[in-house]
Amino acid sequence: MARKRKGRDISGWLVVDKPAGPTSTAVVNKVRWALDAKKAGHAGTLDPEATGVLAIALGEATKTVPYITDALKAYEFTIRLGIATNTDDAEGEVLGTSELRPDDDAIKAALADFVGDIQQVPPQFSAVKIDGQRAYKRARDGEEMELAARPLFVESLLLTDRPDTDHVTLEMVCGKGGYVRSIARDLGQKLGCLGHVRDLRRVWSGPFDAADGLTLDQITEMARTPELDAHLQPLEVGLDDLPEVKATAEGATRLRNGNPGMVIASGVEYGDECWASFEGQAVAVGRFKAGELHPSRVFNLSQDGDS
Repeated sequence: MARKRKGRDISGWLVVDKPAGPTSTAVVNKVRWALDAKKAGHAGTLDPEATGVLAIALGEATKTVPYITDALKAYEFTIRLGIATNTDDAEGEVLGTSELRPDDDAIKAALADFVGDIQQVPPQFSAVKIDGQRAYKRARDGEEMELAARPLFVESLLLTDRPDTDHVTLEMVCGKGGYVRSIARDLGQKLGCLGHVRDLRRVWSGPFDAADGLTLDQITEMARTPELDAHLQPLEVGLDDLPEVKATAEGATRLRNGNPGMVIASGVEYGDECWASFEGQAVAVGRFKAGELHPSRVFNLSQDGDS
């Protein structure tokens, strides 16, 4: 018999400004401990050496993680020109070098090919699964793999700084599944100078901004106190990209039981995915059909807003 996980039934979002070093999973575990939460997860992995916004979902908010994962995200990163590595970042072994250093105009011109709907091959050291095994595990064993290209939407990719001839800083806004390391690798190859990511920061992710995030030190200092609880953002923030409809009292009861419920809607059409609220609290996510919401996810929150 499975052991029941201990902790509080607490729901919401906590935004962390992740430092370089810990894995995303380690940050989740730290937050779960600090809030004494029964359930937690993150919305989008950051590499250990990457910094910036890591949104942690608690309790029922974990059901909204897919909507944050699918949202646009912004990254600021610096590419070291002239060196290619096997990990496409500064942690890897050098595979090749080049003395070529393109000027700013050449870099800006090349960036145009990485905007819009593009195809991107993940790094060899990535969490992509190949025959049921993570690519990075096979790469650590010295295996070179043929990784299939994957679609990525890049809304913008801009040169924001040129600290010196060896480095260029870019800002990218992209959709789900983007690898900044692949952008650095492919840009370096296109320019003929090679390149890898030196440092990477996720500036924002969907509705969450790194500027509003807590550091791990702050989380440790406030652990197990109401002060940390006060930094929780409501579950509903994770539904920011979906239209909201209002459930009737009877509709809310039916929705909470997993059945279609009557809602009051404006600006949504038949078949649209949306979320229903009752008295300001999320009840369910589903499809709007003929005055009812047909739920796909139901939120088990208490009636007073606490969980």
